[in-house]
Amino acid sequence: MTRLLAKWLIVLSVLLLAFGLQAAEIIGKVIAVSDGDTITVLAPGNRPTKVRLAGIDAPERSQPFGQKSRQHLADLVFGKEVRVSVVDKDRYGRVVGIVYVPKAIPNGEIIIDVDLAQIESGHAWAYRDYLRGLPSGKAGRYLSAERDAKEKRQGLWVDKNPEPPWDWRKEQRRR
Repeated sequence: MTRLLAKWLIVLSVLLLAFGLQAAEIIGKVIAVSDGDTITVLAPGNRPTKVRLAGIDAPERSQPFGQKSRQHLADLVFGKEVRVSVVDKDRYGRVVGIVYVPKAIPNGEIIIDVDLAQIESGHAWAYRDYLRGLPSGKAGRYLSAERDAKEKRQGLWVDKNPEPPWDWRKEQRRR
């Protein structure tokens, strides 16, 4: 009886380890862009998976620059194969991850950190409340990119005081 139990524990451990490794990364085609920080990826097995971009917060769709932020993200990823490095799951059950997409350049291709690209272009903020869960060095790059976009008055930074989405949402709930 103990041998059988030991075998089952080994099988269970292997399955849990395999599931954990598989869950760390998602590769699939982007089939929808909800807003400037949320996409839907068609994961293996034709499984639509909603992904919230990690470490950023983009204007809501009905907020100033919301549509431009969504369009910029769509231009980067819609219809393309992406790799999502899973960081967490949010309270709504969405995967939270860093999204990477290849971009062709002369003599090859580069891999774009889409989350960072949204900040660099002025289409999202570095989401300070959620930076600590990012891989080493990412938080600093996101904050630096936001500072640069603000100095260059890119995207939403053309407004003197753009309202951060977390404040905008709070105000909407209050109303």
